[in-house]
Amino acid sequence: MADSNATDELNALASQGLAKLQTCIDEPSLRLWNTEYFGDTGSMKAALGKIGKIPPAERKAYGQDANRVKTALETAYTAALEIAKEASLQLSLTTDPLDVTLPGRPIAPGRLHPATQILRDIQAIFADLGFQVYRSREVETDEMNFELLNMPPHHPARDMWDTFFTTVPGQILRTHTSPGQIHLMREMAPNPIRAILPGMCYRNEAISTRSEIQFSQVEGIVIGEGVTMADLKGTLTAFARRMFGPDRQVRIRSSYFPFTEPSIEVDIDWPKEDPNRDRLTKGTGWLEILGAGMVHPTVMRNGGYDPDKVTGFAFGMGPQRMLMLKHAIDDIRLFWQNDLRFLRQF
Repeated sequence: MADSNATDELNALASQGLAKLQTCIDEPSLRLWNTEYFGDTGSMKAALGKIGKIPPAERKAYGQDANRVKTALETAYTAALEIAKEASLQLSLTTDPLDVTLPGRPIAPGRLHPATQILRDIQAIFADLGFQVYRSREVETDEMNFELLNMPPHHPARDMWDTFFTTVPGQILRTHTSPGQIHLMREMAPNPIRAILPGMCYRNEAISTRSEIQFSQVEGIVIGEGVTMADLKGTLTAFARRMFGPDRQVRIRSSYFPFTEPSIEVDIDWPKEDPNRDRLTKGTGWLEILGAGMVHPTVMRNGGYDPDKVTGFAFGMGPQRMLMLKHAIDDIRLFWQNDLRFLRQF
């Protein structure tokens, strides 16, 4: 038989535990009781830890008594917990009953991503101007992405695009939508063309507030007899005023692109009343919105057209940058982070 003092301590622990259990009136208090008696530093664990201090001849009897007390406390706790859960359920049904006749909660509808919204706005504007939509592939050959666009191997203009190369020799992720021009021209030659080419592009750039490794782009191309720079200016002016407001003024600056000659960049004046004007325009009052130019004769020939008979113009723009300009967004990374606080504003 175990030492009488040790047995008395176990009996006292059982009596105390059962008495305290009777004062627990709900599930949280029962959980606290369980931690007090069966937690890592609980009373029951301490009692079982004393077995090593009991004389060897008495350890078996003490262990049996300790297990008896442990079982009694666990059984009482389980029963009390079930009663508390049932009481809690009955209370919730009484105080907050479920009315099964009520209609279900409606599922909140989703909405278009802001990048998709601006892309559709751009497409709608050019559709009104008589443009069709043409889509081309995102994995391109080096020939289509560079060589046929007047950039032979080792041409310094290739440094303008940081390229993602694939494991297949000669195949890359397109750096711009311009190779779609070659696909379209070869399908349509010698017929006239008036189309835009939206799609995703990829560049191996450092991700920052102003640049991403993947982004949308919209290319535009018009080919036909007698197409001039005046047609290009009129088209882009009409687009800018539809996109940014009927009072916008357009400024054209000379630039360089290997696939157009002459090449231009297009700016619009920014409203003076906009508090973000100086920050957006860096104090100049003008914002660049796209690049453009007359299709280079070499590119025209590579697409199957005779530059002596027809001419054409092309332009390219970034939909995300358009949206950043319209809403004074200063971080392009927001479009890919899926932060609902940002997306719900559109």
